[in-house]
Amino acid sequence: MEMYIFATIFKDSRNRIVMKILVCISKVPDTTAKIAFTDNNSKFSQENVPFIINPTDEWYALVRALELKEQAGAGAVTVINVGPADNEQIIRKALAVGADDAVRINAGEDVEPFFVASQIANYAKGKGYDIIFTGKETISYNSFAVGGMLAELLDLPFVSQATKIDMEGGKGIVHREIEGGEEVVEVSLPFLIAAQKGMAEQRIPNMKGIMSARTKTLEVVESIAVDTYSKIAHYEMPPAKSACKMIPADNMDMLVEMLKKKEKVI
Repeated sequence: MEMYIFATIFKDSRNRIVMKILVCISKVPDTTAKIAFTDNNSKFSQENVPFIINPTDEWYALVRALELKEQAGAGAVTVINVGPADNEQIIRKALAVGADDAVRINAGEDVEPFFVASQIANYAKGKGYDIIFTGKETISYNSFAVGGMLAELLDLPFVSQATKIDMEGGKGIVHREIEGGEEVVEVSLPFLIAAQKGMAEQRIPNMKGIMSARTKTLEVVESIAVDTYSKIAHYEMPPAKSACKMIPADNMDMLVEMLKKKEKVI
């Protein structure tokens, strides 16, 4: 499940740019959680697992969306999530960070990327959004899939691995990471952008934000029927680490021999 951001450029009576922004978020296990699987390693066990907003969605996509609204001086930021009712805990966290309202598209757990992209595209069509922000990827699956699929479904230009964005009129000047360097892209609204480290800095909700999040609008929308094209067959844990082999400090020949023949590093 991914978090995205859309923005529509209007001007209010004071000639300020009004940005209407939609941000989609995903729920992922906290990195400190102990991971386990059930049903013959085909399902992720959520028992006693704390969940958080996917960091690239929260720290970079959402925060940069809020900054764009603040720089414009007017507008609104909406967060959207695809998942079950218990995802509303992390949605309220996004509202506490600063989002104005939220949408949850009702769905089960462990939905696959095309399903998620299709639900968001169906909701977003016709609503006048101009910019979509997604996080670069989720820390749970690292699939990098939803942003590109969503851009295709909405027929929008897509800029991935973005580290910086500035608005100049109706255009975005986007810096993105490429192999060996950086690329600067100029893209006209509307467009979709996948944000990563460098785009913004994490914001910690303050007490005012936490209290106001309780009363902000959270709309629930039923999901549509969508054909899916992939599923998780099974999970595997990383191989257990081997025991540490201790080498006597005075036996340098043994160490060199191991590095040559077993580890093959010299």
